[in-house]
Amino acid sequence: MAGEEQNDIWPLPKFYFSVEITDVGKIAFQEVSGLDTEAQPIEYRAGDNKVFSTIKMPGLIKTGNVTMKKGVFVNDNKFWDWYSQISMNTIKRQAVTISLLDQAAAPTMVWKLANAWPTKITGTDLKSDGNEVAVETLEIAHEGLTIANGG
Repeated sequence: MAGEEQNDIWPLPKFYFSVEITDVGKIAFQEVSGLDTEAQPIEYRAGDNKVFSTIKMPGLIKTGNVTMKKGVFVNDNKFWDWYSQISMNTIKRQAVTISLLDQAAAPTMVWKLANAWPTKITGTDLKSDGNEVAVETLEIAHEGLTIANGG
């Protein structure tokens, strides 16, 4: 409202970000989702506890798959090449760094995925009467998510 004091602290916009995969390099994505982690609860009750309910404590850490969407370009088969390296119990695992950038393109928040590998690639849908950009989806599994502020 008019006359209110303005402060200089604003939430970060989510539209300016970069993704880098170790052996692939920086890739421009349209969307990244699934940056989540959770501690699965363990319920326990000692037999001689006078309280007739369980206690909860943290158990195993669980992370979800990360989904990334990008436009389809001519002769751009980097993900298909990476995906085709999957064979019985072997895959080339990569480190993935996702950075939320400020106006000067400096990272303000960084998510790092350890030992990532592609679990699913979905090609674009095709429509003869559409005028949208062709977008493919890459879903990757990983073995850990760490978050850092800044570079």
